[in-house]
Amino acid sequence: MSILMVTGIEGAHQCAAAISAQLGMDVELAEARRAALALLRKREFIAVVVDETLAECDPAAAEAIWERAGLAIPMQVNFALSGPQRIVREVRAALHRREREQALARRAAATAIETELKTTVAGLLLHSQLALAGSEIPAPLAERLRMVAELAGSLRQQLSTPAHA
Repeated sequence: MSILMVTGIEGAHQCAAAISAQLGMDVELAEARRAALALLRKREFIAVVVDETLAECDPAAAEAIWERAGLAIPMQVNFALSGPQRIVREVRAALHRREREQALARRAAATAIETELKTTVAGLLLHSQLALAGSEIPAPLAERLRMVAELAGSLRQQLSTPAHA
């Protein structure tokens, strides 16, 4: 994981080194739009921190960077007013927020999959039981239907246990 810092301020290298040390991540420095876009073409970043003065003075450059940033967290910071400690706090907060959002998304996806599985299993169980209760079914087919009903019942029980809730 690495961070792309886009700024042309004096002392940017020292700022990038301080941020890297504090967060334990590589920090790539781009002093202008072209350099930033070239780095974004080469690799993925966890966050892209753009100097507010660049974004204000050249909105098209900032927009091009945001479009190329992919899944990186976009951040706009006034490097003239923010020291490395403040930038570290903001990046750390953004990373924690992303982790929480991803955890919520994973839980929502797991819940949706579990609900879908439970619905499918209930349908499978119901249809196999109805087929068994229906008209005369040849013995080999009836045995297979009983096996399907048993498997569906077993799966339904497993999905209902607290470990899957």
